[in-house]
Amino acid sequence: MTSGGMDMQSPGYNQYFVARSVYSEPAFQEENEKKEIVKKTIQEKLQKNCSCTSKRALLIVKSLFPVLDWLPKYKWKEWIVNDLISGVSTGLVATLQGLAFALLAAVPVGYGLYSSFFPILTYFILGTSKHLSVGPFPVVSLMVGSVVLSMAPDENFPMIGNSTGLNKTVLDVTARDAARVMISGTLSVLIGIIQLLLGVFQIGFIVRYLADPLVGGFTTAAAFQVLVSQVKTVLNVPTKNYNGVLSIIYTIIDIFKNIGQTNICDLIAGLLTFIVCVVVKELNDRFKHIIKIPIPIEVLVTIVATGISYGVNLEKKFNAGIVKSIPSGFIPPMTPDVSLFSEMIGSAFSIGIVAYAVAVSVGKVYATKHNYAINGNQEFIAFGVSNIFSGAFSCFCATTALSRTAIQESTGGRTQIAGLISALIVLIAIVALGRLLEPLQKSVLAAIVIANLKGMFWQVFDIPRLWKQNKWDSVIWVFTCLASIILGLDLGLLAGLIFGLLTVVLRVQFPSCGELGNVPGTEIYKEVKKYKTVVEAEGVKIVRFNSGIFYGNIDGLKSGIKSIVGFDAVRIFNKRTKALRKINKLIKKGQLRATKNGIISDVGTDNEGFEPDDDIEDPEKEWSTEVKEVEVQVDWNSELPIKVAVPKVSIHSIIFDFGQITFLDVVAVRSLKVIYKEFRRIDVDVYIAACDDHVYKKMEECLFFDDQIKPDIVFLTIHDTVLYIEEKRKFNEGHDPLMEKISLMQESKEPLEYTDIEPTNQELDAQEEALRRLAS
Repeated sequence: MTSGGMDMQSPGYNQYFVARSVYSEPAFQEENEKKEIVKKTIQEKLQKNCSCTSKRALLIVKSLFPVLDWLPKYKWKEWIVNDLISGVSTGLVATLQGLAFALLAAVPVGYGLYSSFFPILTYFILGTSKHLSVGPFPVVSLMVGSVVLSMAPDENFPMIGNSTGLNKTVLDVTARDAARVMISGTLSVLIGIIQLLLGVFQIGFIVRYLADPLVGGFTTAAAFQVLVSQVKTVLNVPTKNYNGVLSIIYTIIDIFKNIGQTNICDLIAGLLTFIVCVVVKELNDRFKHIIKIPIPIEVLVTIVATGISYGVNLEKKFNAGIVKSIPSGFIPPMTPDVSLFSEMIGSAFSIGIVAYAVAVSVGKVYATKHNYAINGNQEFIAFGVSNIFSGAFSCFCATTALSRTAIQESTGGRTQIAGLISALIVLIAIVALGRLLEPLQKSVLAAIVIANLKGMFWQVFDIPRLWKQNKWDSVIWVFTCLASIILGLDLGLLAGLIFGLLTVVLRVQFPSCGELGNVPGTEIYKEVKKYKTVVEAEGVKIVRFNSGIFYGNIDGLKSGIKSIVGFDAVRIFNKRTKALRKINKLIKKGQLRATKNGIISDVGTDNEGFEPDDDIEDPEKEWSTEVKEVEVQVDWNSELPIKVAVPKVSIHSIIFDFGQITFLDVVAVRSLKVIYKEFRRIDVDVYIAACDDHVYKKMEECLFFDDQIKPDIVFLTIHDTVLYIEEKRKFNEGHDPLMEKISLMQESKEPLEYTDIEPTNQELDAQEEALRRLAS
C-alpha cells in the first residue's frame, strides 16, 4: 500500500489507545485548574470601545468610507479597461431597466433613469461590495408601486373637461403623476432613514431571519405579481388599481373581462420583444465562454422599437401606448412630505428589509467568488444614505438587480469604478438621449421586464430539492409564495416570516430523544434503533437529547424519557408508597412478621392485605397498635404478600447525554431537578454526561446542585459515566440496591397520604417527607 493510500474501511486504520482516569466534571475542573472568567464592567467596555487613537480613528474612517481603503490601492493600468467595458455594458442595460421598472413603481418612466443614476454616486463612496450594480429591482419597484397606488389612486385626481361643449370628468394626469412622484420620493427617504438607523445601531443581523427558502418563495410570488402587472401593459387593456388582500386575483379578473379591448399593435410588439430578449439572453448564458461581453439585447430591441414606432407613427394609427414624455436634464431637489411618514412606515420597513436582503445576498455571492468580505452593517448605512440622497431627487427605492450585477461581474468589472462609469452612461441618457425614447411603446418596456423574470420563476424548481433536503424549508418556501400572492407582498412577507419562526419553535417544541448503546470495544455510543451492533449496558439506560431544553418542550422531554426507560417513575413511586402503607398496616395488626431478612406472613392467618383499594380505612384504629421497632427490607422485584401491583424496575442507572444541548432555561433546570428526584425515589441513580461548560454554569446559577444533587453526578463523557457505574456496582457487590430499608417506630400515628394524580414539585417533597416519617 502506498503512502497516503490507507484503507479507510480497514478495522485497524488509525487505531489509538487512551489511558486516563474517569473524570467527573468537578474532578476534571480541579485537576486542570479551570479559569474563572471575569466579566468586564460596563465602564471597562465603554473605556475600551470609546478610546481613540490615531490608528483607531483611521480604521473607523475607512470602515465608514470604504472608498478610502480600496481606491488608493486601485491598479489603474490593469483594471481600468475591464471596468470601462463593464461600466458601459451595465450602463446601457441600467438605462433600459430604469425606464421599464418605473412602470412597476407607478411613476413616469423618466424617474426610472434618475433611480438608476443617483444611488450609485453615494454607494461608490460608502459601499463594501465591488460588484453590485445599484439601482431599481423589479420586486422592490413593485412593492413601491403598491404603496404609491394605494396612496394616490386615479380616483383622487378628477378634472372637468369641456372639449365637446359638455362637461366631462377626466383624469388629471399631471397632478396624479406629481403626487405619485412625491410619494415615491418620500417613501425612499423614509426607507433610507430606517436602513441608516439599523446600520448605525448594528442591527444587520435582522436579515438572518429572512432565510433562503423564505426569500425564494417571496421573490417568486413577487415575480408573479410583476408578470400580471406587466401583462396588462402588454395587452394595453384598462384595469382598476387594486391593493391589499386578493388584489392580484381581482387584477387578473379585470384583465380577462377587458381582454376584448386588447391593442393588437402593443401585443405584437410585446410578444416579439419578449421572444427576442429571452432567446438572446439564453444564447448569452450558454455561450458565455465564447461571448465575453453579453449582447445588450434590451438596448438593441429598444432602439429598433423606438425607430419603428416613430417612423410608422403607431400612436396615431393604432392608438399604441407610448412613453410620450421623458424630462430632459435634472429636476430640482424636493423636500419630502414628512406628514406621509405615519401612513407608510410599515411598508417602508418591509421594503427596506427586502431591498437590503436582496442586495446583501447577491453581494455575498460575488464576494465569496472573488475572495473579499462585505460588511452587513456598513451595507445598511450605504443603502440608507443612498436612498435618502436619491429620494431627495424624486427617485424610488434602490437596491440591486441580479441581471445587471451579473453583467457587471461577467464583463470583467473589478471595482465600483465600473458602477460609476455605468452611472455616466445613464447620465448621458438623462441629459441628451431621453427625448429620443419618447415614441417607445410601453409594451416593449413591459416585455423587457417580463424577460428579466426568468431567474426568479426558475426558483420553483428548488421545491423538489428542498423537499428532499429538508421538508420544513420546502413548506416555508410554498407557504411564503402563496401568502405573498394572496395577501399581497407586505402581508405575505410578514406571514412567511412568522411561519418560518413558528417552524423553528415547532422543531424545538418536540425534541427527539434517542436511546444510546455502546459499540463493543470502543468508547463510541450510537442510537440503538439505527445500529445493529451496539449493545446496552445491563441495567443502564442512556438518553440523548437533541435540542435545547426550555419551558416549551419540557413536557415532550419527559414523555421521551418515559418512552425510553419503559416506565413512569412517579407512578411507580406512588405504587410503592401504597404498598408500604399496607405492609405497615399488616405489621401493626401482627398479620405479617418483619425480620431483617424480609417480610413473612404468619402461617394460618388470613392476609387481610388483599382488601380492595377503595376500602375505607380508620387511621386512628390502624395506627394505634404498638409494635416494636423493626427494620424491614422490601424486594420490589419479587412477589409481595399484598394486593398491590408494583411495576418492576429493570434499571439501576440512567444517563442523560447533554452533548447536543445548547441552552437551558430556569424552568428546564427546575424540571430536571424534579426528574432527578423522581428517579432517585425508586432507587435509580441519575447521571449527566458531556455537559458543555456554559450549560453546566447555567445549572449552577439556577441552583440545580444542592445537598441531594451533587456536582459529581456530571461526567465528561458517556463512557466515563458508564465506567464509573460499573466500578460502583462492583464495589457494592453483595448488596442488593433494589432493597429498601424501612424502620418502623413504635408509636407512628400518621399514615401515608396516597394519590394516583401525578404530583407537583411540592407534592413530591411532601411524599418524600411522608416516607421519612414512616421510616422514623
